[in-house]
Amino acid sequence: MPAALAAEAAGKQGKFWEMHDKLFENQKALAEEGYVTWAGELGLDVAQFKKDMADEGLKKKILDQQTQGTTLGARGTPAFFVNGRFLSGAQPVENFKKLIDEEKAKAEKILAAGTPKAQVYEKVIANGKTKV
Repeated sequence: MPAALAAEAAGKQGKFWEMHDKLFENQKALAEEGYVTWAGELGLDVAQFKKDMADEGLKKKILDQQTQGTTLGARGTPAFFVNGRFLSGAQPVENFKKLIDEEKAKAEKILAAGTPKAQVYEKVIANGKTKV
């Protein structure tokens, strides 16, 4: 939770991915002191960063995301979704290519049937999560 809060707090200042990278580069040093140091290194307003780290709204956002991931079957990392189809764990590139090609073919059929391009994704996932 603290590392997720650090990333989200940095994100409030437009530096989510930069903090994300710091967290992954320093996995053995994850602690509040490090988060604050890295916030400073990233040029963040450190006082605001500390306030955001304590924000109950950010904690709720993270817990809600965890719940959503668990509900969808993503109980670990890495976890991938392509048009609602779940692909769990590290996979060979061929598995991704196969899944993407299948989903692309479905989308092309939907387009050919007259669905506007902007509505294809909505139509593909209309029935919720699908199985691989």
